[in-house]
Amino acid sequence: MAGVKEAMASSSPVHLQPHCPVLRHRHHPVLRRPPQWPRPRRHLHRQHRYHRHHLRVHGMASALETLCGQAYGAKQFHMLGIYMQRSWVVLFLCSLLLLPLFVFATPLLKLMGQSEAVAERTGLVALWSIPFHLSFPFQLTLQRFLQSQLKMGVIAWVCGGVLALHVFVSWFFVYELGIGIVGTTLTIGFAWWASVVAFFAYTVSGGCSETWTGFSTQAFFGLWDFFKLSLASGFMLLLENFYYRVLVIVSGYFNNTEIAVDALSICMTIYAWESMIPLGFLAATGVRVANELGAGNTKAAKFATTVAVLTSLAVGLLFWLIIIAFNEKLAMIFTSSSPVITMVNELSVLLAFTILLNCIQPVLSGVAVGSGWQAIVATINIGSYYLVGVPVGVVLGWLLLFGFKGLWTGMISGTVVQTLILVIITMRLDWEKEAQRAQIQIAKEATSKPRISAQQ
Repeated sequence: MAGVKEAMASSSPVHLQPHCPVLRHRHHPVLRRPPQWPRPRRHLHRQHRYHRHHLRVHGMASALETLCGQAYGAKQFHMLGIYMQRSWVVLFLCSLLLLPLFVFATPLLKLMGQSEAVAERTGLVALWSIPFHLSFPFQLTLQRFLQSQLKMGVIAWVCGGVLALHVFVSWFFVYELGIGIVGTTLTIGFAWWASVVAFFAYTVSGGCSETWTGFSTQAFFGLWDFFKLSLASGFMLLLENFYYRVLVIVSGYFNNTEIAVDALSICMTIYAWESMIPLGFLAATGVRVANELGAGNTKAAKFATTVAVLTSLAVGLLFWLIIIAFNEKLAMIFTSSSPVITMVNELSVLLAFTILLNCIQPVLSGVAVGSGWQAIVATINIGSYYLVGVPVGVVLGWLLLFGFKGLWTGMISGTVVQTLILVIITMRLDWEKEAQRAQIQIAKEATSKPRISAQQ
């Protein structure tokens, strides 16, 4: 539900402003595209812009799942609030470091060769996107703070309510006030800050009485260790999320560029929709494994991992069958172009196996998040994706002249290598040792510094 809210909150204002001038509409930071591009391609381009902005902090926030999950399992409840405050400090500082990209967007775009009109319009919108950007450190961490306590119902209700409010506010800004693209940019920030207020109000009003004991100076200790774990988490998710987007980036270098990019855009859109399910399993697995390791219940952690892998694999097999069975009709949802439909049909087998393989590795990545070895997975991702998958794809695509189908096949080989390595590591994982390490770390954190709360 949270993922749906985030995606729709970032796109619904754009869909509500068909009457905005073309230049203003196309250079929205979430929807920047040439006006002649067909819909599948501009949808994918919008996703690229949103994900590049969103994942900078989203990945780093996943470190909180490890620490809060293990602390909750170890019944060191007061540490959850301290960890969250620590994440606010680290992630907010990181967000401040990224502010020059927003403030100086216009001159940077001009240096990159963009036209003056494009650079000026994009720079204006970038400035109004700053409130949206600064909400990330708080919204994402509050969500994970609640998620670590298994308060999924609260998250779902807040996200659903904020989404409904956001659609109304977007409609009011666009149709009633006629504010245009700046207004729609502000509504996105409004939606995220509304969820921040709702999550924080629930937290401090007694909804998390055991885990929130007030502001503490202990949040300012151990920032470097938290930053290192956050950085590893960020790299782990970034490397995974951008891997298959390489296909669209390089598809322009092959023959039949228009048809190829359109077909790949459709395939990647379907993949992005389906990947929300495995990413949900990643979050659930990370929290459950962290809880059980913190509590010392190694059998429960292993059982949760097994159930999550089998369930996610079953979902992947279902989508694999759907794509194989309806391969000739998939593209009709997006386009009526016969060449594009034919190309998507040819790519359907590759899409099906990509989805199947990517239903396993997110769960195993969730085990990494729960155990705290994100740096290891980030290293595995670099090796399997960018030292195996991409080079093999280049050989198949260019040297052996299989085109972007060869490139995609090579990238699937990288996913196979990554999945096999993660399976081997998970099977050989010393769960007892991981549980002991988690409990020792939590106990050390809980007793390292005197806790001085604002409520004392």
